[in-house]
Parts: sequence; structure tokens; C-alpha cells
Amino acid sequence: MNSEEQAQGEKRVMQLLVEPLKKRGLAKPTTLTVAGFEEMVRDMCARLAYMSEASLMALEEQVAANPGGKDRDRFPIANLILSWAADIQPPGDGASPLIRAVFAHACGQAALAEGWAPELLAELRKTRRWPGGWALKTIRDAAARSVQRLQDLDARLAREGELAPADREWRDQRIAVLQRCREIAEGRA
Repeated sequence: MNSEEQAQGEKRVMQLLVEPLKKRGLAKPTTLTVAGFEEMVRDMCARLAYMSEASLMALEEQVAANPGGKDRDRFPIANLILSWAADIQPPGDGASPLIRAVFAHACGQAALAEGWAPELLAELRKTRRWPGGWALKTIRDAAARSVQRLQDLDARLAREGELAPADREWRDQRIAVLQRCREIAEGRA
């Protein structure tokens, strides 16, 4: 997402989410100062800029139905709104600073080099959490069969020059996801 698309997305979030909620009478959370609330809204707009109009309208409806505060007249905290947003329209991998950071880190580079980057990407999309040592080992172990299958298919292709249609389709999809992971690691996604 370039800077122009980001700015348009932030404006869309203000128009379709924040302003309608304010018109419904939702006020800032009591735990935040006015400046803190404004900063929360700015940050939330930046993080939700990827969302479509339809998804933002659905999110506005969900937030309005689940207001915060003891009197149910407050904006919920941004973390809750962001969680609901991810359920409605998950951010693409290019939209997530976390995913870009993991693939730029040594663990992401190892995943690319060893061929288990697609599984790492899927896990990051699912958990939205930096993977620790145990998680990385689990992901790597779960990917072992797919990594081996790609190596076997590459060897068969080199040897026979052809693959069955199902194998070719699986291989092409895997290579496309690996390429996407490389682009993320290089900052091109």
C-alpha cells in the first residue's frame, strides 16, 4: 500500500467508522485523555486503512452493538476494535508490520532458506504474534512433509520433464507463496 492509498484508507476509516460512531453518541473511553483518544483514533485509522467500505460498515455496526464503558456509551479500546476488524477482513500480509518484521529477521530468513516460509506466513496470519523458539520448531516440523514433497517434485520434473496436473498445480501454488514470502522479506510487499 503506497502513501496515497494509505491516506485514502485512513480517510475512509474516519468517514465510515469513527464519525458514525461519534454521531451515535459514543464518547472516548474514560481511561484515556482527549489527546490519548485522538492518538488512539489516528493509530486505529492507520491500521484499518486496508479495509474495504463494506467491511468498515460491518465493523461500525459491530462496534455500535458492543460499546464499552459501564454505561455502554464509550468507544471500545482500539485493541478490541482491531480484533473485530481482523475477524471481518483479515489484513493482507503486505499490510502487517509484524509479518514484514518476522521475514526480515533471522527466523524468517531461515524459513525462506529451508523452504518452510509458507507455513510461517500462515501461522503469522493466524496468530498475529511473534513466533518464539517452540513455535518456530513446531512450524518447521509441520512443514517437513511439504518441503520434502516440493523437493521430490522438483527432482521428478528434472528427471522426467513432466508432472501430473495435480502435482504441477500444488508445486506452482507452493512456489508462488514462497515468492510472496521473499517479496515480504525484501520489503516489496
